[in-house]
Amino acid sequence: MTTIQRDITQLADPLGETLYQLRLNGSLYCRSILTAPWGIEMPVIEDKMMFHIITSGNCWLQVNGEEPYFLRQGALALVPHGRGHRITDELDVPCEGLFDIPVDKVSERYEIMHYGGGGKRTEMTCGVVSFDHLAGHHLVAQLPKVLVIDSLGADTDGWLQHTLRFIAQEARVLKPGGETLITHLADILLIQVIRHWIESSPEAGEGWLAALKDKQIGKALAAIHRHPEQDWTVEALAREVGMSRSGFSARFSELVGDSAKHYLTRLRMQIARNKLMNSVVPIAIVAEQMGYGSEAAFSRAFKRCFGFSPSHARH
Repeated sequence: MTTIQRDITQLADPLGETLYQLRLNGSLYCRSILTAPWGIEMPVIEDKMMFHIITSGNCWLQVNGEEPYFLRQGALALVPHGRGHRITDELDVPCEGLFDIPVDKVSERYEIMHYGGGGKRTEMTCGVVSFDHLAGHHLVAQLPKVLVIDSLGADTDGWLQHTLRFIAQEARVLKPGGETLITHLADILLIQVIRHWIESSPEAGEGWLAALKDKQIGKALAAIHRHPEQDWTVEALAREVGMSRSGFSARFSELVGDSAKHYLTRLRMQIARNKLMNSVVPIAIVAEQMGYGSEAAFSRAFKRCFGFSPSHARH
C-alpha cells in the first residue's frame, strides 16, 4: 500500500483531521480594561473574524440587523464575517471608533486598552483573526452572522471555562511571555468554540461541512488537505475512496460546490501565495513544492487564480 493510500484509509475522522490542520493568522489581540460609560465601534474588516472574550463584568454586543446580545463574564462572542458592530456597557451609549482609542502596544500582535468614564469595570480579550487555509474559508462561510457561547456552561469537562480563566489570569498579571500565551490560547479557544458550534448546530450538517462528514468525499477532502502537492486526479481520488469517476465527480461538486480539480488548484495557490508572501523561497521551488513540473505552468495557474503573477505577491 502506498503512502497516499495509507493516508486515505487511515482518515477515520476527516472533519477532525481538517480542523486540526487549520491555523489562525492573528492580526490583532487586545486586552481591554473598560469603565462605564463606554462604547466601542468595531469597523468592517473584510475577510477577518472578530471575537470578544468577556473575562470580567458584562456588556452588550450589537450587530446591525441582529437582536442585541447581553454578554456575561465568561462569554465568547464571534463575529465571523468581518461585519461592523458595537460593544457597549449599556444600550444606546455613544461609541468611539476602535482605531480612535489610544492603546499601549505590548508587541506586534498584542496591545492593552484603557478606556471609559471611570465607573463599573468590564475586562475582555478581543481579537481580529483569519484562517490561512482554503478549508478555513469554507468553514467561515457556513458560520452564522454572530456566534455567542454564553458562559460556556454546557462544556462538560470545563476545558473552555478553565481556558477563559487562564486567559483572564494572564491578562491581569501579564508576566514575561504572557502576551504570547494569551494569543495562542485565544487561537485554541476559538477553534474549540467553532467545534462546539459544529457539534451542536443543525446548520453544520450542510454544505462543505456535510462534504467532510460524507464517508467518501470526506476522505478525499482530508487527503487533499494533507497532501495538496500530490499528483491527484479525479480518477485516482475516486478509485481510492471506492467510487466511480463520474459518481465521485458529481457528488464532490454537489457537496463542495466546486469541482475536485478546481478545489485542489485553489488550495495549492493559496498555500503558494502564503509561502511567497512570508518567505524568500524561489518561485521555482514553490512551484515544485506545489506539484508543478514547471515554473511557467505554476505561474499561469497562479495568475488565473489571483489575477497577478507570483512575483507580484512579494511586492
